Amino acid sequence: MIDSEYKMVIVTRDDLKLSIGKLAAQVAHAAVECTLIAKKEKSKWFREWFNQGAKKAVVKTDVLDDFSIYKKRADKLSIPAVIIIDAGHTEIAPGTQTVLGIGPAPTNLIDQVTGSLSLL
Repeated sequence: MIDSEYKMVIVTRDDLKLSIGKLAAQVAHAAVECTLIAKKEKSKWFREWFNQGAKKAVVKTDVLDDFSIYKKRADKLSIPAVIIIDAGHTEIAPGTQTVLGIGPAPTNLIDQVTGSLSLL
């Protein structure tokens, strides 16, 4: 029996209207960075998440300011979180915040941060 389920959530900005390829790359950047942070700082959470199949969900928001709100919530709960900032080589201006990665962490904690957001 599993003590707790684990997942990672990537919050995307629906207002940017990125191409599918660009969005996929940004989500991948967040997943990789969150994984590296969790492996170093939350190794038990990382192992549980990875062993359970590395569950990920991609959700959306229309409001850039949500990134700082959700990041603060994650930080308060000691959940790994990272905002990805684009270099500006392709579709958008340098310094644009594109996605927010949160987790991996126990699902009940993640849901306290992003549970109200709709799937992409």
